[in-house]
Amino acid sequence: MQITDIKIRKIFDDEAPMKAIVSVTFDRELALHDIKVIYAKEKFFIVMPSKKNPDGTYRDIVHPIASDFRQMLEDAVIAEYHKAVAEAAESSVDEASDTL
Repeated sequence: MQITDIKIRKIFDDEAPMKAIVSVTFDRELALHDIKVIYAKEKFFIVMPSKKNPDGTYRDIVHPIASDFRQMLEDAVIAEYHKAVAEAAESSVDEASDTL
């Protein structure tokens, strides 16, 4: 299964641990929405979409089975997040220089 598209849906600029919401498309056939990019304990990682159970715990709706696939997915999503953050920063610098 190949990742054919990664879309950063929302980036959070505040100091909270959640940094972005992401959608990933596989083989141009299957879309997975609401993957969260989290920064905690000095590292980035992803959290899969989940739902809240009646007892207050959360359960993943979908998740990778193989650790190799999870690592590949996490690496790709985090790389795309960093790219989007860099592009946003560059864009805001360009906009600031245009107003001077």
